[in-house]
Amino acid sequence: MLRLIIILLFVTTQVFAETNTVSSTVVTNSTPPTASSPSVVVNNSDVCKTAVAGAVQTQILGISSGITVTDENCERIKLARSLYASGMKVASVSILCQDPRVFDSMTMAGTPCPYMGSIGVDAETGWKENMDMIPEGSLIYAKWNDEVNQIKVKEGVESDGAKLAKFIIAAMVMHSGIVTFFP
Repeated sequence: MLRLIIILLFVTTQVFAETNTVSSTVVTNSTPPTASSPSVVVNNSDVCKTAVAGAVQTQILGISSGITVTDENCERIKLARSLYASGMKVASVSILCQDPRVFDSMTMAGTPCPYMGSIGVDAETGWKENMDMIPEGSLIYAKWNDEVNQIKVKEGVESDGAKLAKFIIAAMVMHSGIVTFFP
C-alpha cells in the first residue's frame, strides 16, 4: 500500500495553466452625504418676515442654517393701518414718518410729520429744535443742519470745531506756563 502511494506521487500527469486575463471595473459610489438646510416656513401673509436658509457641504464637513429676517417697513405699514383703523390718524402718520423717505416727502409737501403731538408749523419748529430725533438718512436733516449752522455763524455762535481748537490751544498754553486770556 505504501508502494502504491509512492508510485502515485511520482507518476503524475502534467497540468499546464491556461492564460486567463481578467479585466474588471469596480464602481464605488462614495459621495459624501449632503447638508440639508432646515425648511423655515413663513406661510402667514400677516407676518412681516422672510425665511432665508443655506447649506455648504465639503467632503469632510457639512454646515446648514436657517433664519428669518424682519421687514421693518412692512411692520410700519401694518402698524399704521391698525392705528388708522382705530381712529388715531396722527399716530398712524407718526409711525410712517419713522421712515426717512416718508419724513422727507411729508416735509417737501409742506405738511411736516407730527412732533410730540403738535402738527403743522409747530411740528416743524419742534423737529428743527430737536434734529437728533429726525430719522437717520433723511435729506431734510442735512438741509436743516446747514441752515442751523449758517444761523450760528451769523449770530457768532462758535462751532464745536472752533471750541475744540480753542480748548487745545488753552491746554497747550497752560502746560507751558504762559498765561493768556482768550476773548
